[in-house]
Amino acid sequence: MPLDRANADIVLIVDDVPENLSLLHDALDTAGYTVLVATNGESALQRAGHSRPDVMLLDAVMPGMDGFEVARRMKADFATQHIPIIFMTGLTETEHVVAAFAAGGADYVTKPIKPQEVLARIAAHMQNARQMKQARSALDAFGQATVAVRAADGRLVWQTPLARKLLRDYFTVEHDQAPPRLLGWIAEAQKAAAENREPPVLVADETRRLLATLHDPSHLGHEGEWLLVLREENHAVVIEALIAAFRLTTREAEVLYWVSKGKINKDIGEILGTSPRTVNKHLEHVFEKLGVETRTAAANLAMSKVAAIRPAES
Repeated sequence: MPLDRANADIVLIVDDVPENLSLLHDALDTAGYTVLVATNGESALQRAGHSRPDVMLLDAVMPGMDGFEVARRMKADFATQHIPIIFMTGLTETEHVVAAFAAGGADYVTKPIKPQEVLARIAAHMQNARQMKQARSALDAFGQATVAVRAADGRLVWQTPLARKLLRDYFTVEHDQAPPRLLGWIAEAQKAAAENREPPVLVADETRRLLATLHDPSHLGHEGEWLLVLREENHAVVIEALIAAFRLTTREAEVLYWVSKGKINKDIGEILGTSPRTVNKHLEHVFEKLGVETRTAAANLAMSKVAAIRPAES
């Protein structure tokens, strides 16, 4: 049965020592959190995947699968990679602290556990997690194709559903690793921003284009991540919209579409496999239906219609 997330934030505690679980459970429950527990790595992954806790308290050293491996697997899974992990460890040597962060940990506390310290750290990470969740939910609700790419290793840290669809439509995506073309585009976009010019198109073919916008390209964003917004321009979708908006024939809409792209009659004829004279005849019909007299006026009306449908495309 799904958890009711409306009333309390959820904390998953993972520890193989019953005394630690009891101590932390009581402290967190008293503080108003919904508390889940797991006693080994396998059950921790199952609980995390099913319940999607807001924060995880994870014992670093456990029999079988240790906490470092649990963290690595969670960070490799799109469904759980956003969950902040606070390691609990009695190992304060530098290599273990480094290992905790390298595995994807957001923070750590040392044993013996001090409940008030744990509560303070959870509260700090819970606030960040809540803000990120709200932001992602808003992006999902508005159909934004947004993706975050970690600069250190090129991993896709998170994606909205539409962004995931577009990336898989245009690229081969393996293990949530950003496609090489996308990483190359980020470098090109940085250079373009420094030179005050528009970034290149990400992907283009005969019928569609995938455009990208790099937010705040002057520096890395949250936790060393690039934030990109993707948008697809599909010729067929735009042409259908022009047909519906202006009651054009398919060929008239195609001519208007390419006029809006700045093409001359000769170019349009080559694209559509017809003569420039036939293109001009179609254009006369377009002028009449749109109530305009020039190519510029027709193009402006077409572009206003394209701008109106872009949110639906993206």
